[in-house]
Amino acid sequence: MMKGGKALMIIGVIVGVFGFIFHLQGQSIVGPESSFMYSNPNWITYGILIATVGMIIFGAGLSLFKKV
Repeated sequence: MMKGGKALMIIGVIVGVFGFIFHLQGQSIVGPESSFMYSNPNWITYGILIATVGMIIFGAGLSLFKKV
């Protein structure tokens, strides 16, 4: 059970980081200007949602990890 919790925590962090990067690309802060995400308000919202899902996955992994 502990390995599953660790795996979920790692996946949650990765998903959260990608969501944060997508959010920054939507705000024209990072990324190439040729990207379809660059300066796209939809990706500001998508990035926040993806980062939130990453935090939820991390929390699920943390709760599994602590149960052991």
